[in-house]
Amino acid sequence: MSTAVEPRDAAGADGWGLAPRLTSEEVWRELGRASFAVVGHVTPEGRPRSSGVLYMIADHRMYVVVAADSWKARHIGIGGQVSVTVPIRRGGLMSLLVPIPPATVSFHGTAVVHPAGSLEGGAVGRKLARMPPSERRASCRVIEIVPEGWFVTYGIGVSLMRLRVPDLARSRVPVA
Repeated sequence: MSTAVEPRDAAGADGWGLAPRLTSEEVWRELGRASFAVVGHVTPEGRPRSSGVLYMIADHRMYVVVAADSWKARHIGIGGQVSVTVPIRRGGLMSLLVPIPPATVSFHGTAVVHPAGSLEGGAVGRKLARMPPSERRASCRVIEIVPEGWFVTYGIGVSLMRLRVPDLARSRVPVA
């Protein structure tokens, strides 16, 4: 059984201060600003795989467009369970001078592979139509990922100085 990590909002005795409380809406907003994720899944033989994907967020779901004959479409369609990690760029111009690791949001969820065109219509369908090149729209698959449980974050909502202290930089936030 998972337990929540209590929010920290008072200054710490070490002078660093403590991480502000994140809300699920703040995490969803960060996910909506990014577009790249690493999706982990398991093959039918039980072998782990991970793939970089471009995605979009709509209605608290992640949508990924993939080729119909891809490993992602075949394996995720069979297993239905995925893990996702989204790196979120930090540091602005400073990151050009000093290596700054990205912040991250990780979660697990249930994935459903939809045939091309099955999500047409509505706001989600219009956004999805812009993702693949026009010549691939009819032959692609759409993976819909519904996060479950908790978002596990690192570096979201904290200063660059606090990134150096793992206990201050990480957080667990309910997906809901």
